[in-house]
Amino acid sequence: MDTRQIEYALAVADELSFTRAAQRVYASQSTVSAGIRALERELGTTLFDRDQRGVRIAPAGGPVLSALRDLAAAEARVRTAADPRGELRGELRIGVFSSVSYLTIPRVIGDFHREHPLVDLRLRASPAGSPGLAEEVRRGQLDLSLYGLPASAAPGLAVHPIATTTYAVLLPPDHALAPRSEIRLEELAGERFVDAPVGFGNRDVLDGALAARGITRDVRVEATETSAIPPFVAAGLGVALLPELLIPPGDEVVVVPLAERIDWEFSVLTRPEPGGAAAALVEQLVASY
Repeated sequence: MDTRQIEYALAVADELSFTRAAQRVYASQSTVSAGIRALERELGTTLFDRDQRGVRIAPAGGPVLSALRDLAAAEARVRTAADPRGELRGELRIGVFSSVSYLTIPRVIGDFHREHPLVDLRLRASPAGSPGLAEEVRRGQLDLSLYGLPASAAPGLAVHPIATTTYAVLLPPDHALAPRSEIRLEELAGERFVDAPVGFGNRDVLDGALAARGITRDVRVEATETSAIPPFVAAGLGVALLPELLIPPGDEVVVVPLAERIDWEFSVLTRPEPGGAAAALVEQLVASY
């Protein structure tokens, strides 16, 4: 079986759309369709039912696709293993947050690339945030990923803690609370907020902590890139609560400690038995904080 055809089939199984699958694997829709037809002929079974209502996994296709997914995961582990000379090689697919430029992550990955030039690094973000990244690791679409939710939210995956950081308040410089040495949550009642969308790790952890305290917020602006939150705060569109680790450097906003302690866990996810390259990069990421 052709490895690329298996990739096409798994992409269609995940997306239930030939169009979205083609976009994900960077191929034309006709190429994906032709590849799956060839794979179905080779396997002697129909993987997908297609009609005007859309794409569905065929009854006989479910077990076959599950086996193909296991095969792809096993091959990925082999591709990222060390060769007899001890050199890591193969492809390493890494899930990242949409804003990582001001973290140490790019530097660590750059150092890894220089140390292991035979490993082909591929980085991508998920529009669904940490839950989406975890699902891609679970499906074998990513070898490892940054993660911003508690370990309990990723059953069946290995969670490697990097750092724990507390939330702080971001305010416009002219805000009445800006001169304070610390701010209590109750003092933010009635404020408009700027935050990441629901589903992003830092937003979900904060929402859970506030809900446990009986606090609701009025989130007026949602930004998928964390680095975009301070400019919105500086423009007077709201205040923000962010983990200190995710606050970009700069002086456009005032950062004040939060009196109540709310922790955010920053981790890396892998499958329970990651390949050699994934394990090596995880080790470097954990050691960098």
